[in-house]
Amino acid sequence: MHTQTTRRTAVRRLSSLILLAAATIATVAYTTPPARGQAADVKTAEQVYKNIIALKGTPADQLGASMQFIAASLGVDCEFCHVQGKPEADDKGPKKTAREMIAMTLGINKDSFRGRLQVTCFSCHRGSTNPVSMPPVLESDLPARPAAPTPPPAGAAAATPDQIAEKYLTAVGGADAVRKITSRVMKGSILAGGTEAPIELYTKAPNKRVSVSHMGGRESMTAFDGAVGWTGSTGGAARQMSEAEAASAALDAEFSLALRLKEIFPQLRRGRPEQVNGVDCDVLSGTRPGGVAVRLYFDKQSGLLLRMVRTTTNSMGRMPVQIDYADYREFDGVKIALRWTLARPNGRFTIQIKEVQDNLPVDDARFTKPADPAK
Repeated sequence: MHTQTTRRTAVRRLSSLILLAAATIATVAYTTPPARGQAADVKTAEQVYKNIIALKGTPADQLGASMQFIAASLGVDCEFCHVQGKPEADDKGPKKTAREMIAMTLGINKDSFRGRLQVTCFSCHRGSTNPVSMPPVLESDLPARPAAPTPPPAGAAAATPDQIAEKYLTAVGGADAVRKITSRVMKGSILAGGTEAPIELYTKAPNKRVSVSHMGGRESMTAFDGAVGWTGSTGGAARQMSEAEAASAALDAEFSLALRLKEIFPQLRRGRPEQVNGVDCDVLSGTRPGGVAVRLYFDKQSGLLLRMVRTTTNSMGRMPVQIDYADYREFDGVKIALRWTLARPNGRFTIQIKEVQDNLPVDDARFTKPADPAK
């Protein structure tokens, strides 16, 4: 038990540090359809990697996400199944078992759920290497239950999606104020796994963004130039993102979510009211082209966005990303969140902004993927 707990703690810390190095920032709100300029002909996993058996036919750019899903579902790291430095080797028993389990879950979904991803590794494992086969016993006399949202006054009609969206736009300052800001430069810090590092964000309307984190004497960059997403670091070649990664980067790059919310999600639906950290919220849900589902949680009183949860699908299941927004302050007539916390099954980080400058000149070249220094 102690060994497994220690392993999980190490995995979470490692994942957080990876997130920090990559500086995958989330002020999150999906903006554009799948980014233009991304590779259209995606190779399969077996065309790119060695010894692919259970996941033949999976797009190569989904294999990493599928492995992350399995690792998070079992609470393990890559070396639980794979030989370090030689991932194609079949030396470890858990890798052979994993193939059998993949075939089993795919078969269940095909035969019982018309191919939909309803049963996954997490359905049984719940963060443990051993499947959970029985419900846990109660740890107190009364089961813990989340507080129910405050019901609306008798006779009051529930707000429509359009009304919730309009209240959000008004809460941040209104359309006129939002349109006056066309660029923003922010500086602060990113905290992950107990490590803190400086970070800078350069953003430009409608959807250009680059984040630069400084750690260990190196700069790590994550960017979206309005069409293409890329990542890179000092001294190395920048890597163009896959289509799925670029969709997330495009989301991060949305400059004015409140202004474009109904354009981004033309079919917003109202969900059941919920609470975020004890605050009653109106909930809206929507889906972007490509199947990315998003849930938005708005403070019933202020109208401000407090949380966004998005889910993306890979060959093994759906992976959630939750972003909590806090510390709203007004700059040039527009309220923005100065702190946001991004949490995934395999890690989390918090960004705290300390300095904001609006309408500074930002050269488009700052968002452009640099040339490969080796060429």
